[in-house]
Amino acid sequence: MSEQEFEIVESQNWQPRVLVVGAVIGALVGVGAAYLLIKSNEQEGPPQISAGEGVKLGVLVLGLLRSVSSLGE
Repeated sequence: MSEQEFEIVESQNWQPRVLVVGAVIGALVGVGAAYLLIKSNEQEGPPQISAGEGVKLGVLVLGLLRSVSSLGE
């Protein structure tokens, strides 16, 4: 395989690796967040999350995703 062919193959293989790494990091962060939520509410029982808190969390997640998408610029 010539060097040019190697560069083409190498440039096409980065996308699946990025997806796998992102999925693993996302899963670990999700498990960590769930663990923290469980630990903070151990004494009181299941957490009572209101609709307003859910909306706040959703807006925070969207802001994070926007920041991540702008990293490549």
